[in-house]
Amino acid sequence: MSNTALRGRDTPAPSRPPAVGHTRGARFLLLLAVFLCAACGLVYELALTALGSYLIGNSVLQTSVVISVMVFAMGLGSLAAKPLRRRAVGAFALVEGALALVGGLSVLVLYAAFAWLQLYTPAMIVITLVVGLLIGAEIPLLMTLLQRIRRQEAGSAVADMFAVDYIGALVGGLCFPLLLLPTFGQLRGALVVGAVNAVAGVLVVLFIFRRQTRRFVQVGLLSGVSAVLAVLGTAYVLADDLEVTARQQMYRDPIVHAETTPYQDIVVTRATAFTGGDDTRLFLNGDLQFSSVDEYRYHESLVHPALSARRDEVLILGGGDGLALREVLRYDDVRQVTLVELDPAMTKLARDFEPLRELNDRAFADPRVQVVNADAFNWLRTARQRYDAVIIDFPDPDTAALAKLYSVEFYTLLGQVLTPRSQVVVQSGSPFFAPKTFWSIAATVETAGYTTTEFQVDVPSFGNWGFVLATRGGTTPPALRLAPEAPRLRYLDDSVLTAATVFPVDRRREDVRPSTLMEPTVLEYVLDEWKNY
Repeated sequence: MSNTALRGRDTPAPSRPPAVGHTRGARFLLLLAVFLCAACGLVYELALTALGSYLIGNSVLQTSVVISVMVFAMGLGSLAAKPLRRRAVGAFALVEGALALVGGLSVLVLYAAFAWLQLYTPAMIVITLVVGLLIGAEIPLLMTLLQRIRRQEAGSAVADMFAVDYIGALVGGLCFPLLLLPTFGQLRGALVVGAVNAVAGVLVVLFIFRRQTRRFVQVGLLSGVSAVLAVLGTAYVLADDLEVTARQQMYRDPIVHAETTPYQDIVVTRATAFTGGDDTRLFLNGDLQFSSVDEYRYHESLVHPALSARRDEVLILGGGDGLALREVLRYDDVRQVTLVELDPAMTKLARDFEPLRELNDRAFADPRVQVVNADAFNWLRTARQRYDAVIIDFPDPDTAALAKLYSVEFYTLLGQVLTPRSQVVVQSGSPFFAPKTFWSIAATVETAGYTTTEFQVDVPSFGNWGFVLATRGGTTPPALRLAPEAPRLRYLDDSVLTAATVFPVDRRREDVRPSTLMEPTVLEYVLDEWKNY
């Protein structure tokens, strides 16, 4: 008598399909697919986060939105996939084909939405939601496929799947900054990952279950994945042209150089006589860093007051474009300049790209210059040399990574490389557009044990701009003046500096908080004050 008869007529037989033959090899291939799909899923998440940080700034908010929306969508996708488990092979192949297409094109579509439609955030949320739904649908389908290969307890199948899934996420997370970005860049990196996703999710699964899948289903799925790979391949070939066209849409003047590094998006534009006059501009992550028309106003104000006393050894933190370095090297009695810049691509560009070399007077070729490509915060922790003057020329603190360079802890570390008579100057943003940010930076420097003199100048490309001149210890604010040996300047003299210390009534010191690593107040201020500009 059969087992069915022994159970009784009313007891249904188990619906689990028979196990696939050659279970060991099939199980390995399926776990390999799990590994690759997990790596691809995490890369999509990181790519969306990185693109938002480059284009919009505020990396904490971008990361929070992407992760929270994606995790929420994964939960919905897991629920939505429950009815598909009966046709797990075809359903999984369709899910992976769609995920490969949407995830692979995600960066390109978002970049285009930002450049032409100014709809980045809504588009990012929609794409993140779709990607999360598809990733979430993988889990129940993969579990079903794993149990078909080898009859095992559900708990064991879950353990195997999640172990490989987490390892894949680790590898994907490491490959994104270390391999994909340096080798392919953001646009092409996502397209490559989409192609891997399609192969792993569709072809591998179809190969494993080829004997259990009807021929017309196989043909349909193979045609679909071929179409996905064709779309991704076409986008890969056209990626450079698409990126150039979209990027140019965001800038007024012709782009003469553009590159995306592991740290930032670098763009140089140059207007000519045919496009409005000679004006070279540098943008980092879309933010203007200088215009050649008036950058001398900014850099003279930044550098020369700090060099009014002793200046044998000078330290520049940031300033990878070499323009502050150019001003320092105008003093013959400067013996050595150490420039610490995080991004080696920036210093290479300033050294080798002719439009920037012209502007910085080939400053990096001067034998007195030593360039260190390192994070300034970490570099200060081990620095031992003492400097007579320090010039801090970082971008505005609009990300968490930059906010730490405007913290009490950072300025305290800086004290380790100062002499008792050292002078420090900090670029501090706009007292007009962002007064709380400006005075918070001043309060932060003071909290770290410095006495300060705040001043402001007019730079037409930026508007009203401010600086903090500081000395370590003591009670007398540093004198804002030029050295008797100062070279002939185009903008500054002592009378301009005297007037620069006077702030209008509506922009005088406010009751603001200093910024620390644990409480990055300056980030809060800068995001709030610049959001309307």
